[in-house]
Amino acid sequence: MQLHGIHHLTAVSADAPGNHDFYTRILGMRLVKKTVNQDDVSAYHLFYADGVASPGTDLTFFDWPVGPERRGTQAITGTALRVAGAGAFAYWAKRFTEHDVKHGPVQLVAGRQQMAFEDPEGQRLTLLDDGGTGHFHPWDRSPVPSAQQIRGLGPITISVPELTPTARFLTQVMAMRAAGEHAAPDDPRSRIHVFEMGEGGPAAELHVRVEPHLPQARPGAGGVHHVAFRVRDDEYEGWVDRLQRLRIPSSGPVDRFYFRSLYTREPNGILYEIATDGPGFATDEPMESLGESLALPPFLEPRRAEIERGLKPLSTR
Repeated sequence: MQLHGIHHLTAVSADAPGNHDFYTRILGMRLVKKTVNQDDVSAYHLFYADGVASPGTDLTFFDWPVGPERRGTQAITGTALRVAGAGAFAYWAKRFTEHDVKHGPVQLVAGRQQMAFEDPEGQRLTLLDDGGTGHFHPWDRSPVPSAQQIRGLGPITISVPELTPTARFLTQVMAMRAAGEHAAPDDPRSRIHVFEMGEGGPAAELHVRVEPHLPQARPGAGGVHHVAFRVRDDEYEGWVDRLQRLRIPSSGPVDRFYFRSLYTREPNGILYEIATDGPGFATDEPMESLGESLALPPFLEPRRAEIERGLKPLSTR
């Protein structure tokens, strides 16, 4: 059994209209699903992805009225977004400067070019060169030219105070492989340990920073709620059985309508999700109009009027 890469990452925003503006207008990603948190219908759940809503390209947000995250360890601390080639960095550095997006220089880290930046709420993001490998489905209505568009999610970074329990969980429970380590580019006190899934590569890596000198993080806007890993639809029940057999506490099977989920926490309390590739976001909307109206799974459809009254409108500047 193995995971096949990153499925999606879900972060927290306290400003849904501003979040929508940044990720669609500035980053040029497609809003592929405008729905609600199925456990808290007062909150949007916004999904941004590539042109056809491919698994592995979804950066998603819960919209909650909370204060800013307090940064620290025992948390997901960084999200890489894949681009192709050195030319992309020149384009993005210029675009970030024009739109006053906080960003760092282009750096070579463990053989890959990357550039750190933040969204308006302090969400920590990194553009990373994936060498143009793998499938890419541009969005034809993006304000960003197809050659420079974000291709999908890259390595996700977590911070822990001690490596051993996390490494044991990743290798023995999540079936990942240790694949080396390197120095953190922004903090000489930190080492980054790389764990890979499936065929490996930037779309199938989890990076673990060991940072015992940091306080424990406190959730909030600009932080991350959870990371999800990909499984094929026919592998899902095997993972449910695996966690039960290993006596790992989990949510048990959860049907999210667009995919099936299974949640568990690693030793530091970081929330992991195992999610199926299917059935996908075109289940209840035509592909050409994904994200243009509020989509609700069937069990919430009877509450549509109530839910719509509780949501703020999304508008693009």
